[in-house]
Amino acid sequence: MTTNVPRPDELGAFLKARRAELSPAGAGLPDTGGRRRVSGLRREEVAVLAAISTDYYARLEQGRIQASAPVLHALARVLRLDDDQRAYMLQLAGRPPARPARRTSQKVQPRLRRLLDDLGTTPGIVLGRRMDILAWNPLAAALVTDFSKIPEKNRNYIRMLFTEPSVRELYADWANVAHTCVAQLRMEAARDPESPRLAALVGELSVQDADFRRWWAAHHVAVRGVGTKVLHHPVVGELTLDWDTLAPTVDADQHLVVWSAEPGSPSHDALRILASWADGTGPAAVGHDAGSDSGLLG
Repeated sequence: MTTNVPRPDELGAFLKARRAELSPAGAGLPDTGGRRRVSGLRREEVAVLAAISTDYYARLEQGRIQASAPVLHALARVLRLDDDQRAYMLQLAGRPPARPARRTSQKVQPRLRRLLDDLGTTPGIVLGRRMDILAWNPLAAALVTDFSKIPEKNRNYIRMLFTEPSVRELYADWANVAHTCVAQLRMEAARDPESPRLAALVGELSVQDADFRRWWAAHHVAVRGVGTKVLHHPVVGELTLDWDTLAPTVDADQHLVVWSAEPGSPSHDALRILASWADGTGPAAVGHDAGSDSGLLG
């Protein structure tokens, strides 16, 4: 199976969603002063700006035709797509290079495992495909949750965000965090659209949670990068942490996510306290990766 198979219905839904979000002023159109029946751009307005016929664009949104590369690039410009959205659109159109089918179980890369083990005062986790949690260090378990108590088949970050009350309560701005994760999962779906595990995860969360269902239908996309999060921790209180994503060149499907705090800040001191609390004695001290003798992810 390859990922360069066009998915015209999904592409049409994505274009329609982006068109609805863009105002005429945002697209550089003059304000005519008349009352509009739609809040976003009309099909004919997108077509004019992209220098294509309205009928061509309508059929594209309806999933009846495949767009050429020049048309796709014109639409990306007209709809003000960012780099992530442009990449996602091209994947839906079948333009990216094919990737091999992947059905084997993922294991954390040994180099990432060693790096993770050396982060004594920095929480870190390794995320794989579909945001599966492949490994973590003791401080990450103390910060987020004891991952070892979660069955391996359910050890997925976005699933935990929506189904684990303690993880949901950890984030001060849960809605924004969860929405971003859904957008990241959308990007994952474009890269591996025929993954049965991904389909099962989306189906489960769509049934269980109305927010997930709504955000998934919106077709927003994002990639993991950097950011800042405020956490309400039950032991050390409020933490303001920066998070960064490190991707090894040997395996683009694994990412090391770490949290850190500004040196000398209350959050930095709180992380040090949490690290000492979790250092082999507290209930947050956990083991290593899946399949190890300890039976924990680390």
